[in-house]
This record gives sequence, structure tokens and C-alpha cells, in this order.
Amino acid sequence: MVEQEYRLGDLIDDYCLRCKLLLNHAIASMMDGQVVKVICQTCLTEHAYRHGEGGKKKPSHPRATLFDQVLAQAAPVAATPEAPKPKKR
Repeated sequence: MVEQEYRLGDLIDDYCLRCKLLLNHAIASMMDGQVVKVICQTCLTEHAYRHGEGGKKKPSHPRATLFDQVLAQAAPVAATPEAPKPKKR
């Protein structure tokens, strides 16, 4: 596959951290023929070229297991019935 040569101002797909999407970006700066900075065409934010890769993902914790751990540590409490409210006349 042939590597495409880019020029300043060309549109290129890249991941925008502000928009959190893969969108069109204009090339803002280059160094030694490599794209260094791009400008998002949607939000106009300038950032480093990420080669279409997104940001770091947060480690996911299964919510059900954390909830079960908290419930296991809590002492069970018996529900008390509420007294009936007096009727208004």
C-alpha cells in the first residue's frame, strides 16, 4: 500500500478529544513530511495528530460486583410498617 503524501491544509481523519469522535481535521503543521498538528473542522480545536486513535479508556469495574460487596458488608435491617395517616375531614 502506498503512503499518501499530505500537505498543509489537507483534510485527514483523526480522533478529536473534545468531540470524542473520528472526524475531519485540517493539517496545521508538519515536520519531516509527517503530520504533527491538526485542527478539528467541527469544534476548531488544534491538537497533536493521533493517527485516528482515541484517548485512554478508563478501567471498567463491574457495577454489580461492587454493589454486591457493599451489600454483603451491610447488616440486614428489618422493615418496620408505617403507621396509617389520619384522614382529613
